[in-house]
Order: sequence, then C-alpha cells, then structure tokens
Amino acid sequence: MRVVLGHLARTSADTAPTSAAPLIQDLLWAHARPSDGLEHVRARPAPHGLDIYLFVRAPSDASAVAQMRALLDRVGRPVARHGFGILPPELP
Repeated sequence: MRVVLGHLARTSADTAPTSAAPLIQDLLWAHARPSDGLEHVRARPAPHGLDIYLFVRAPSDASAVAQMRALLDRVGRPVARHGFGILPPELP
C-alpha cells in the first residue's frame, strides 16, 4: 500500500467549513473506480484548505501518484463547486 498526499486549496477567502473534510472524502469515494486501487481516504484541515491522504494499492510510488491523479482529475469539478481547487498529488 502506498500513501499519496493531495492538497485542496480554498478558492475563496472564506475558511473551510467544518463539514468540508467529510464531504470531500465522500466525493472521492463516489468518483473512485476499482482500477484506482483506493483503500482509504483521510482529509485534514490545513492552512491552505485541506490535505487529503489517499491510501492506494499500487505496485510503485509512480503508479500510485498516477492513479490518484486520475481520480483527482475526475473529482475536480464537484470539488470546485464546494470552493476548492486541487493541487497536484505527491508522495508525503
């Protein structure tokens, strides 16, 4: 199992509501496909918005990042409707 770190930045000056982390986790699960290999998601508030820890089944770090980049691309529009922009994923 690999861990990929994603960052969601607020697109407005408002602080993220306390309900944002569970909502984003639900959006990620709703858009995940079996081929993504997503096993677990943890969203945490951060100064810029949210940090998203994505636990993924993948044969390598590069593959894990690519799989999560595809998932984050799919969920980008729904996340944007809730005031967040997605920054590129990375290894923690």
